[in-house]
Amino acid sequence: MKFSKKFFFNIHSWIGIRLSILFFIVCFSGTLATLSHEMDWLFNPEMRATPKKELASRNLIVSNFKKLYPNAKVQLWMRPNEPYLCDILYKIENENLSYVFANRYTGKIQGESALTVQRFFRDLHYYLFIPFQIGNFVVLFFGFMLLISLITAICFYKKWWHKLFELQTGKGALVFFRSIHRLVGLWSIPFCLLFSITGIWYFIERANVAGIGEQVNPRPPQLSDTEETELSVNLTYAIDYDKAVLIAQKEIPGLVAGNMYVPQKATDVLGVIGKSNVPLVRQRANRVLINPRTNTVVSSQKASEISTAMWINDSVDPLHFGYWGGLLTKCIWFIFGCGISSLVLSGIWITCKRKSIKRKKNNQPIMGQWRFINWGLFGVLMSCMYWALLTKYHVSFSAIIYISLGWSIFIFLSWYIFEYRLKKAVYKA
Repeated sequence: MKFSKKFFFNIHSWIGIRLSILFFIVCFSGTLATLSHEMDWLFNPEMRATPKKELASRNLIVSNFKKLYPNAKVQLWMRPNEPYLCDILYKIENENLSYVFANRYTGKIQGESALTVQRFFRDLHYYLFIPFQIGNFVVLFFGFMLLISLITAICFYKKWWHKLFELQTGKGALVFFRSIHRLVGLWSIPFCLLFSITGIWYFIERANVAGIGEQVNPRPPQLSDTEETELSVNLTYAIDYDKAVLIAQKEIPGLVAGNMYVPQKATDVLGVIGKSNVPLVRQRANRVLINPRTNTVVSSQKASEISTAMWINDSVDPLHFGYWGGLLTKCIWFIFGCGISSLVLSGIWITCKRKSIKRKKNNQPIMGQWRFINWGLFGVLMSCMYWALLTKYHVSFSAIIYISLGWSIFIFLSWYIFEYRLKKAVYKA
């Protein structure tokens, strides 16, 4: 069966228009997530650290943390790959989560926040704040949609490689935007492939297709009941973190210790992860699980010895967000992420312009009923987001104002460009 160019074009157009708002939010939130640590550094001076040769003792950091928060627990000790950022301690107190910033070079506690820029954009891109894994699979669905959009575009753009440097100007807005849409799309092909394939892998992992999810995410072992201590003991302050790092480095020679998973109950192990001489993989590829009471290794995993499936899984994150090569690759990923996001916007404009000309006589709405479906889904997203911000993160009123302002600008620009300006231009013609 032979398919026409129009068939592929209709599929390509359907994805871009019918799923437009969510498609753009997924693409652009992932783009912003690539530089979200840098945005934290820019907007929150308390997170900044001046790199030095020597790192402060982890025990010193915990001691300073205890002075400020004697009744709190640390859930996760995050040490970002960026040397100009503080450690981020996930603090649990009175069942509320917040983020404490500790200078890894001086040991000083520099501040605390209910939410970080990095956490906001990672959550938005990860699951759109929609709970019960519904949001996760909605986002992962767009990995397939991005791949289908790419394939259909290549199918109806014949000899597309001849148009890698072609930009048509002086022939009207519609021709110009069609030309720039094609040009940006062609140069973004490698990144469209990368983002879609890694997104599909995330789907395979989360859906546990062929047992992949369980294989690449083994559950950490639990300590036996006979080793339990009194439940009243706050394990955060009962651990020798410096010794744990030394044990992990002895177990995995050359390990640069990064994040630490702090036990919350007596049967939990202490997890130390970090980078080794194996390139590309994330910190979690190297892990040492330690009994915090006996300081013995319960189990370990070396990135140099993991299975192919686990290597792929631990390489997907650095490839998807571009942090495998530091700031340079993150900037490259950000630029092409913006390009892909712009494809959604320019595609909407081109289709709306074309359809609005046809509907001019009948004065029909540009996007028809799908406009209401898209904005309805956007309303669900907003409701879930505000619920999470208020109940999970307990953000301040000022943070709510800033976030609301950002979304208000997005809504206004969407209306102004795709409704007001476009309709005005069409009916003037």
